[in-house]
Amino acid sequence: MQDRLKMIETMLETNPKDSFLHYAAALEHKSNGDFSSAIKILKSIIKNDPEYLASYYQLGKLLEDRSKMEEAIDVYKAGRSVAKKQNDMKTLGELSEALMLLDVYED
Repeated sequence: MQDRLKMIETMLETNPKDSFLHYAAALEHKSNGDFSSAIKILKSIIKNDPEYLASYYQLGKLLEDRSKMEEAIDVYKAGRSVAKKQNDMKTLGELSEALMLLDVYED
């Protein structure tokens, strides 16, 4: 797994603004148990590329796992707004379900 992370980091040197590569790095950090790095990267993606929808669910789940429920709820809600704007019903459903599992119900 470290080899994949090194490969992704090498590609990021050439393409430092590539949100997909940052997302892939976050998932590798998560797989390696480095949750704080994964959270930091996902937050950075959302800040720099708020339209990169996949980051919201992953960040929300990581925050939930760290018992940061209010922050996770905020992330899920922000992701729902982006999903609605992009008309991405699948992701909208996933984010809505994540909120429902936290007993948060809204349109």
